[in-house]
Amino acid sequence: MNNLNMEMPAPGFFIKEELEAREWSQTDLAYILDISVQQLNPILSGKRAISSDMAKALGKAFDVAPEFFSNLQANYDLYKSGDADPSIERRAKMQEHYPIREMIKRGWLQDIKDVSLLEMQLSRFFQKSDVNDIPYMAHAAKKANYDLDISSIQYAWLYRVHQIAAELSVPKYSRKSLEKLVLSPEFTSLRIDANEIRTIPDMLSSCGVRLIFVEALPKAKIDGACFWIKNQPVIGMSLRHDRIDNFWFVLRHELEHVLRGHGKEKEIIDDLEGENSSDSESLPLEERQANAAASEFCTPSSELRDLIARKHPYLSEKDVLGFSRRVGVHPGIVVGQVQHIRKDYSFLRKHL
Repeated sequence: MNNLNMEMPAPGFFIKEELEAREWSQTDLAYILDISVQQLNPILSGKRAISSDMAKALGKAFDVAPEFFSNLQANYDLYKSGDADPSIERRAKMQEHYPIREMIKRGWLQDIKDVSLLEMQLSRFFQKSDVNDIPYMAHAAKKANYDLDISSIQYAWLYRVHQIAAELSVPKYSRKSLEKLVLSPEFTSLRIDANEIRTIPDMLSSCGVRLIFVEALPKAKIDGACFWIKNQPVIGMSLRHDRIDNFWFVLRHELEHVLRGHGKEKEIIDDLEGENSSDSESLPLEERQANAAASEFCTPSSELRDLIARKHPYLSEKDVLGFSRRVGVHPGIVVGQVQHIRKDYSFLRKHL
């Protein structure tokens, strides 16, 4: 219904007014349109809608654009229709900010038609008492209460990591044990055999570190995260790139955050594409520190750069395989570092 709660007449009302102004009878109009009075009467009384053909005929009869009559009919039809289901607007608001359908697909939320129950689920997912307390969903007056520099999609991914991490029980965190593990042959040797990566979560758990894998949400642009739950570090990884070099770089990057105590006051979300994985001065110090540690862990940086310089411009597959055997890492890790240094992302991709 319209906001003024006023009755809207059918299009036939305006046709009758035009007939009166022209001093035409209904019979005259029927004659002009070459139809019977019996065919015209339902249109004038509003019992029959004005078709597109009739709109064109009326336009010719009254010398106006046919859109005038088709718009009259469209507006009248809209007026006569009932109000849209208010749950549509509420579902649209949720989907505008969060990937609700993807979250349902992954089992993070249940597929419930009752929008109130869906809002309740979303609130519970984000540990809020009301859907309007969720960041990005809040009313304007509440938005100032949130200090977020990540997207809503990244926020949803991060909270899923939070949920899983909260369910895991690990011993007290020991920085000394973690530092020892990261330097140990037991850990560094895992860079050779990709199949042994499955042992890493248990290794880190023994040091009090929770390692959580949550598949990246579409458009999230996120590789990893680091945060703390009651003085216990949590590392989240999205594995958005199915490459061994990316896995180790991201993992070692986040481990460096943990070792340096980063992320205690505020969660760190890492998108390590392009320059974000470099030593660029435009990056925050803690990110440069983590990048340097990750790069050095993947391959000895000075030795790799020396190899590239000596072989330039003809670095071969044989050179890469020989270097990887000598430093004890998977060839794919070396290839990934070479690609990053040379900005040539087609180089020996088969090894990734």
